[in-house]
Amino acid sequence: MTSQSKVVTRFAPSPTGFLHIGGARTALFNWLFARAHGGEMRLRIEDTDRARSTTEAIDAILDGLSWLGLDGDGEVVYQSTRAERHAEVAKTLLDKGMAYRCYTSAEELVAMREKAAAEGRPPKYDGTWRDKDPAEAPPGVDPVIRLKAPSTGETVIPDLVQGEVTFANENLDDLVILRSDGSPTYMLAVVVDDHDMGVTHIIRGDDHLTNAARQALIYEAMEWDVPQMAHIPLIHGPDGAKLSKRHGALGVDAYRAMGYLPEALRNYLVRLGWAHGDEEFFSTREMVEKFGLEAVGRSPARFDFVKLENMNGHYMREATPDRIMAALEPVIAAQDDAAAIGAALDAGARAKLEKLAPSLAERAKTLVELLDNARFIWAARPLTMDEKAEKLLAGEARGHLAALYERLRFVDPWVADGIEAEVRRYADEAGVKLGKVAQPLRAALVGAATSPGIFDVLVALGRAESLGRIQDQAAAAGD
Repeated sequence: MTSQSKVVTRFAPSPTGFLHIGGARTALFNWLFARAHGGEMRLRIEDTDRARSTTEAIDAILDGLSWLGLDGDGEVVYQSTRAERHAEVAKTLLDKGMAYRCYTSAEELVAMREKAAAEGRPPKYDGTWRDKDPAEAPPGVDPVIRLKAPSTGETVIPDLVQGEVTFANENLDDLVILRSDGSPTYMLAVVVDDHDMGVTHIIRGDDHLTNAARQALIYEAMEWDVPQMAHIPLIHGPDGAKLSKRHGALGVDAYRAMGYLPEALRNYLVRLGWAHGDEEFFSTREMVEKFGLEAVGRSPARFDFVKLENMNGHYMREATPDRIMAALEPVIAAQDDAAAIGAALDAGARAKLEKLAPSLAERAKTLVELLDNARFIWAARPLTMDEKAEKLLAGEARGHLAALYERLRFVDPWVADGIEAEVRRYADEAGVKLGKVAQPLRAALVGAATSPGIFDVLVALGRAESLGRIQDQAAAAGD
C-alpha cells in the first residue's frame, strides 16, 4: 500500500469503441470510492493501440462519463503521449538488473510454447536470454526487453474484493515490457502511469486479476509501493452469460438514446454487485456516504432490463418538468424523425409539453415512451385516430362532441376546474355517465384512448387548439 495519504483512483478505458455499460459501472465504483474518502478519480485514456483508437471513441467515452456525472479530477492523461517515460522506466529496470534484452525470434517462441504444452507445462517463455551474455546477440536483430520475474515462491495480491489471491511465480512469465520497436507493452505502461498519477487504489474488472500479479512484479522491481487492488466481478446477462450484444444495448450512449435518465442508470449500476441492506434508491450524496468495497460481492451481477426500466420510471416520476425537458433533447435527436419533431416543437408546443410532462411521466417508463405518448401535442389537425380512438367516436359520441363544443367555447377562464364543471354539467343534462362524454373527448384531443388527465390536456393545448380538435371530430359525424 502506498504511503500517500490522499486516495486516488482511476478509470482507464481503451478508446476502441463506446463506453461499455460494464466500464461505466467500473468508473462509478472508482468515482464513489474516491468521493467517499475525500480523494480524486483520475481519467486516463489508454490509446497506445493507435490503429484501433479513434477520436470518435474518445469523445464518446468522455461524453458518456459526463452524462453520467462521473467527470474525472484534473486533466485527462493520454497514455500515447508518455511513451518516452515508459521506455525510461524499462531502461532503469535494465540498469538495475531487473530486466534483460531478449533476442528470441517469433518462430522460436512458437516452438517453445508448443514444447511446453506437449510436456504439460504452462506455455511461457523459457528464459533463454535471461542470463546470456549480450555479446551472443544475433546481428541485425532488435531485441525486446523482458522483466526478470522471480521463478520461485509466490506473489500475493491482498484484494479488497476477492480476498487474498496467491499466484505461483513459476507460472508467471518473464513478460515483455518493451517491444522491439521501442514501444511499451500494456503491462509496463499501466504500472508507470498509475505510479506517476499517484494512484492508491486500482478498482477494475476481475478479468484483470491475473494481470495484477504481473504488474505487482514491476512495482516491486522498481521499488514502488503497490496500490491496493479491488477486482470486481463482471456483469452478466439475465441468462448468466457474460453481457454481450445478444443481450441488448452495451453502450451508455444507447441507453441515453433509449430514454433512460442518467440518475436512474447510475442508481441501477451501483446496485449491480454492491448492496446496502435492502435499499434500492440512492441519491448521489447517499451513494457517496454509504459506498464501500467491503459490500461488493464476488459473484457476477446479472443485468435485469425490467428492473432498470422500473427504476427509470421512478426517477421520471420524481423529475421536475424542466429536468424532463432537458433530458428529452438527446432522445429527440436520436429519433428517425428528429428533424420533423424539432420543427414542430416551437416555443408554444414546448410550453404545452412542459406543462404535461409530470402527467406524461406517470404513464411512461422511458423518455422514448413519454415522447411517443406526447406526439399528440404537436400533431397537425385533423388528428389521425388510432383504432381504439375510432371505437370511442362511434355511435352518439360525435354528437356529444358537437354539443360539448357549443358549451366549452363559452368557458372563461380556460382552467381545469371550469372546464370539468361544464363537461360534468353536460353529462348530467344529457343523462349519460361522465365516461360516455370524457372518453370521446379524449379521443378527439389526442387521437388515442389513453392520455394524461383530460382536463389537464385541454388546459395545456389551450382554448383555440382544443376547440379546433373537438370541432374536427364533431364535423366528421356525417362522414
